[in-house]
Formats: sequence, C-alpha cells, structure tokens
Amino acid sequence: MSAELLTIGSRTFSSRLLVGTGKYKDLNETAAAIDASGAEIVTVAIRRTNIGQHKNEPNLLDVISPERYTILPNTAGCFDADSAVRTCMLARELLDGHNLVKLEVLGDDQNLYPNVIETVKAAKVLIDDGFEVMVYTSDDPIVAKELESMGCVAIMPLGSLIGSGLGLLNRHTLSLIIEQTQVPVLVDAGVGTASDAAIAMELGCDGVLMNTAIAHAKQPILMASAMKHAVIAGREAFLAGRMPARYMAQASSPQTGYFFTS
Repeated sequence: MSAELLTIGSRTFSSRLLVGTGKYKDLNETAAAIDASGAEIVTVAIRRTNIGQHKNEPNLLDVISPERYTILPNTAGCFDADSAVRTCMLARELLDGHNLVKLEVLGDDQNLYPNVIETVKAAKVLIDDGFEVMVYTSDDPIVAKELESMGCVAIMPLGSLIGSGLGLLNRHTLSLIIEQTQVPVLVDAGVGTASDAAIAMELGCDGVLMNTAIAHAKQPILMASAMKHAVIAGREAFLAGRMPARYMAQASSPQTGYFFTS
C-alpha cells in the first residue's frame, strides 16, 4: 500500500487500512471486499464469527486465509473484563498461539461506548499474559496515555459511535492523543465514507480500522477500493505537510512584474 511501513507490536505492515469481517451478505462478498481494500490486518469478532470453534458451520478462515492476512481477534460483544480476557484466550487457542488482539470492552449495548474501567482492567491481565493488545477506547487523552503506559501496542480511539457513519466528530481530542502517543494511533469506529478516512490520516493517525462503512455501502467492493486510496492519500498529505491556512486571499501568480500590451 505504501513504501512506508506500519509497525504494531512485533509485526510490520505496508497497509494502514484495517478492516472487519461482519455485516456482509455472504463470505464471498467478505473475501472480495477485503481483497479490494488492500488490507493486511483483518479483525474478527470471536464471539460472533466462526473461525473453527463451531465445526459444522461455515468457517471464515476458509475465505480469509491466515497465511495471507494477519487475523486480529477482537472482543466485540464483551461488557466486562473477565469475558474479554476469556475471549482473547480462546482466540489464542484457536489460532495456534497468536497473541495480537484487539481489546474492546463495551459499557452500553445501545451506544457501544467503551467502558474504560473494565478496559484498563482487561488490558493489564492480557499484557501480563503475553498478549500484544490493540485497544479500543474513548477519545480521552488521559485514558489513552494510561493505556500506552501499561504496554498496549496501539491506541484506537473512536471517531464517533460504532457503526454510526458520522465521521470524525472529535478532531481536536484525536489530535491531542496523536501528539502525545509514541505507539500507533488508529481511528476505530465512526468512519462513513472515504473522506473520513482521509481526514483521519491527514490528522496524523497511523491507520484506520473500519467495517460498516464498507459492508453497508451500496457497492461494498468499490467502497473498499475507495477506502484504500483514501488512506494512502491522507497519509501522503500528512507527510507532505499542508499549506498554512489564511483568512485572506493570496494570489497564486506574482503581484509584480506585469507585462502589458497596447
């Protein structure tokens, strides 16, 4: 995706777009959209998706191969630290010792906002047990700093509510988190269209994770391709450095040295 690599924990990637696997009409569409996205990290809700724990049901890994993609188990659907920890341990067993996980502990089943207290509790247990924890959290810079200090390998603040498609409603607080954080910062939740992903990258985010914005698009495979290019463009714009914003016009051509003809 880009010559510049993204390092998360002990792993390195060329793509800065991470995608989920839920909400598609079938596994074939899931596979096609993920392929079009160029993503290398694919997140899987262990409590909702079969990756081998149900022998007689379709297995996601039959179309999303762990040999091609880094599977990122997540704890979606967990509302307390204990269930999140158990889910990660199950994922490690199913994936032959895989230790990179996305931790999310939710506080409310309506707004799906993170329960920060339970998230911190679960993160400590998982890190102590050898997991590399990418953590979904609120856009609170203090909480983000605490999670980084504990040893989380990536901080993943929400842009807006999960599945809302409202875009980045909190650009200032996201910028505060980006400025203070030494590990990767990835926007997780709220992206609705390609411009949202580009804005996140222009702010200086290291990556973007999304699912619904692609899966619920009218043409998911085309939207996946759009998201790939948006992340690339946003990252390049960030690295290039935007021009200063001004409140008055400034002509593009010189104001001196005019040539006149009679």
